[in-house]
Amino acid sequence: MNIRPSAAIRQNYNDIAEICKKTGEPVFLTKNGEGDLVVMDIKSFNRREKMLKFREELLTVEENRLHGEEGYSINEAASLMRHAIKETNNGTSK
Repeated sequence: MNIRPSAAIRQNYNDIAEICKKTGEPVFLTKNGEGDLVVMDIKSFNRREKMLKFREELLTVEENRLHGEEGYSINEAASLMRHAIKETNNGTSK
């Protein structure tokens, strides 16, 4: 976990941006010793958002299945998962 004081974003923007881009991890900024902000590079943020959306869709499908709705065949599900993984790894956005 990378934690920096909030002043670091003003003083060392390029260094913090480089850390975010190299690691793909967020940098946590503190103010007066308390957590205040999280900074991440846009590629990692978009990837995270896509993964969260994908998880939400999976949960919805599972809830529907539990309520008796017909689901996908194994081949259909595998195809959908390959497509989602490919999109996530490519960092494309729609």
